[in-house]
Amino acid sequence: MIEDRKAIEAIIARQFASLAWTPGTSGDWSAFAQDFFPGAALFAAGRPAKSQNVDDFLTRMKGLAQTSLGSFHEEVLGVNVSIFGNVAIAAAGCRITENDEKVSHGVEMMLLIKEAGVWRIAAQAWDTENPDRPMPDNLRTRR
Repeated sequence: MIEDRKAIEAIIARQFASLAWTPGTSGDWSAFAQDFFPGAALFAAGRPAKSQNVDDFLTRMKGLAQTSLGSFHEEVLGVNVSIFGNVAIAAAGCRITENDEKVSHGVEMMLLIKEAGVWRIAAQAWDTENPDRPMPDNLRTRR
């Protein structure tokens, strides 16, 4: 179980690290994509909720990196993982910095499946903090 938790925490760290860029660098798009189960659904914070696949999400992020979002960085804060057999759910709080100035906080939730000894994300959804919806304290700081 400890190895499973470490593997899932490594996926979370890799996910956040791979979606980081500056005007002179690009995100590690392939590292991001490799952690997803085929057919995984992603749901961004915007409403109404709309499912997108990994390729569509990455196409959007690459476009933003070339236009209005010149730099982007997410820092993992608190993480909560629950595992049962070959399924797991994980919640990760993060600090998001856009264009080196706009800072916000959000929570990402992941459904993971373990197959052939490897954990992969089957679905992921996220939302951003606002005054009416603060990030839970257990996801705000590293444990």
